[in-house]
Amino acid sequence: MTEYYFALYLSYSECLDYYHGKYKSVQVTEDGGKTVRFAASHLRPFISSLGIRGRFRLTLTADNQFLKLEKIS
Repeated sequence: MTEYYFALYLSYSECLDYYHGKYKSVQVTEDGGKTVRFAASHLRPFISSLGIRGRFRLTLTADNQFLKLEKIS
């Protein structure tokens, strides 16, 4: 398993594009400086009226397949 930690701040209007499928993936820079991309659909549970704000942990399998995305703060 591999874990990546990153912060993500998107306004509500930016989130709508991801929610409605305009974008299929999200690219973030994790705390160590590595760029990581994952399916935008994994952000849906974290969208609020403010958008998405917080720190997250992305967990991947040993084969770099998505396992889970968690909000940690």
